[in-house]
Amino acid sequence: MISESQIGKKIKALRLSQQLTLESLAVKTGLTKGYLSKVENSKKSPPVSTLIVIAKALGVTLSRIFGEENTAARCSVVKKAERQFMAKTGIAFGYSYETLAHKSPDKKMEPSILTLPADSKESAIFQHEGEEMMLVIEGTMRFFHGEAEYLLETGDCVYFDSSIPHYGLPADHRDVKCVMVIYVP
Repeated sequence: MISESQIGKKIKALRLSQQLTLESLAVKTGLTKGYLSKVENSKKSPPVSTLIVIAKALGVTLSRIFGEENTAARCSVVKKAERQFMAKTGIAFGYSYETLAHKSPDKKMEPSILTLPADSKESAIFQHEGEEMMLVIEGTMRFFHGEAEYLLETGDCVYFDSSIPHYGLPADHRDVKCVMVIYVP
């Protein structure tokens, strides 16, 4: 399991290795210098979509930020026990995810398993470049995309433009688990 502090340190190391200032990374990402500083110092825990933006600005994959080094492999397998788990806690997040392809270098998609705890009452609203797909594998989720609301049950799949504000919440008193794939061009 990778810790959030390790992610912040990795981002800082990558930024410094490229001789980028916080200000220049802020310009490249559209995030504030203060926010990036908090991420690097583990005082802010960004969502996966923000980590993807930072990785793209640094010219690396999300896997690299998670500490996986690139290999020449054209196929990679991540065993269940090798998944990297990260929990996002607090009012704005309150979810966890497990990486499914962190060993794969230079990938175009970021697959993971997303878990929304049953007691989630609100969520951060996500919006980022690209497309996304979620397949509900446990529970029932209220999914919001722009002004629309959808009820997604076990086995249902949603594919959407992730540049439109979106988020999900449990529809009842059960955790919701989804296979989530994010594509950022």
